[in-house]
Amino acid sequence: MLYQIRHITHYKYAQRVTRCYNLANVMPRDTKHQTCLKSLVTLSPQPAKARKRTDYFGNKTYNFEIQKPHTELIITAVSDVQINDDTRELNLDLGVSYGDALKFLNQTLNRKTIEAREFLLDSPMVESTPALEEYARPSFQTDRSLNSCVSDLTTRIFTEFSYDPSFTTIATPLADVLKHKRGVCQDFAHLQIGCLRAVGIPAKYVSGYIETLPKPGEKKLVGVDATHAWIAYFCPHEGWVEFDPTNNTQSNSQHIVNAFGRDYFDVTPVKGVIFGGGESPILEVSVNVARLAS
Repeated sequence: MLYQIRHITHYKYAQRVTRCYNLANVMPRDTKHQTCLKSLVTLSPQPAKARKRTDYFGNKTYNFEIQKPHTELIITAVSDVQINDDTRELNLDLGVSYGDALKFLNQTLNRKTIEAREFLLDSPMVESTPALEEYARPSFQTDRSLNSCVSDLTTRIFTEFSYDPSFTTIATPLADVLKHKRGVCQDFAHLQIGCLRAVGIPAKYVSGYIETLPKPGEKKLVGVDATHAWIAYFCPHEGWVEFDPTNNTQSNSQHIVNAFGRDYFDVTPVKGVIFGGGESPILEVSVNVARLAS
């Protein structure tokens, strides 16, 4: 499957910005399931300095500096991504058990496992708490396959929580999401990550895109796709496995990975420092995921 992703971020400032320094996570990374064939980032106004780099987590980032006064900033990223269409479905009854996975993580000293352990630690937006462990425990029995345990937790989050864009903001505490059982994809990803870390399984945040398809007989509208978030957990002998709690599924050929991190804070689409600008800017985001002929 070949996709072209067009991600446009448009800031409108109440007052003039004299200069800004930003980092953008808007270029899809390479994974075992996908290859970013090309990615072009354009800015308006033109930057004084700009460069691409690879961050600590292996993500492709775009750093830029604008030194001329401006009242608008438009970041346009256009990327072509090849998705490997081989099946990703797991036989949930096979694979290492949850109990054996814990032993492996505690006793194995190879580099891959040691690096995975970093994703057991608390991160800026996800703290493992007794409440998260209590919520996760019914899904995890030591003799049950780890994949089946995580799948069960995914289904429970999907079933028991309501998708409600009006309930949370970026700053809403995870405890509130758990208490009220409402949120959006970012919240559900943070929730599942916190649950997995609380029961000893490394988990990381996946930011990316998901292709949306029109209803039968309707034409797909341009720009109505969205950024999305899901999780990846570390399974001994299988590596990182991705699940999407918002849609109760494993990631598939419609999930396009942009970046991996400990939580949303690590992979914010755009972050930085501006001088001036007045009140909070108006932010408009447009995403289009289009299938291309192979």
